[in-house]
Amino acid sequence: MICEICPRRCALTDGATGFCHARKNEGGRNISLNYGKLVSIALDPIEKKPLAKFHPGSRILSVGTFGCNMDCPFCQNYSISAASEEEVTTNYVSPFELARSAWELRDRGNIGVAFTYNEPMIGYEYVRDTSAKTRKMGMKNVVVTNGCVLPDILEHVLPWVDAFNIDLKSFSEKTYKKLGGDLHTVRDFIIAAEKRAHVEITTLIVPGMNDTEEEMAALSDWIAGINRSMPLHITRFFPKRNMLDRMPTNVCLLESLYDIAKKKLDNVFMGNV
Repeated sequence: MICEICPRRCALTDGATGFCHARKNEGGRNISLNYGKLVSIALDPIEKKPLAKFHPGSRILSVGTFGCNMDCPFCQNYSISAASEEEVTTNYVSPFELARSAWELRDRGNIGVAFTYNEPMIGYEYVRDTSAKTRKMGMKNVVVTNGCVLPDILEHVLPWVDAFNIDLKSFSEKTYKKLGGDLHTVRDFIIAAEKRAHVEITTLIVPGMNDTEEEMAALSDWIAGINRSMPLHITRFFPKRNMLDRMPTNVCLLESLYDIAKKKLDNVFMGNV
């Protein structure tokens, strides 16, 4: 069976699990292994997603499972995103239970549910089912994603998601291939999502990977071609996972890239400074 969730299109024999650790061929059916199996849950400020222009000052119940379809050497959440079910402790929470928990937290400033921490779209079924119930309760749904899933998968959740933060890791196809992703797929995801939901973009500036002025100019020019008001978060890299030998992003460089992006975009933010 060929898994049609993301551009990897893993070929799975019966009983086999995909690269993401979250999809499995079970008797010819492509099933989600991480459905409702939460690893992390927290009531976070909305700005932590990060979302700067979507209900600022509010909080959102944020949840993550396990698994990811990319393999970034700088990943901050690799302990769950690169993990299989056997390597983490999970707690099953049904879509209704999660939506109810979100509703019960509204007096603490909660506006809904955010699917984050790992890659939520590889387990799109849980995002879809929970978001539908959250929406019926009059609350919001947020997805924090790498955007590297096929268009049909995005269509399953678009009717229910109010806001996305999409991690645009680079504007180089070569770099994306090294990370196990596909730039064309992510660009298509951003374009489709922006038509039906609030969208903000995050780019982590990694020294030696995506930190040139030319790349930032191309990236911000492309975003402006869609919507120059779309917020872009340029965030500072700190050594993580397999990139402990790198120095944190130089703040002066980050400021220079910020200035370049501001020439094209109305809303640019610097993070982790």
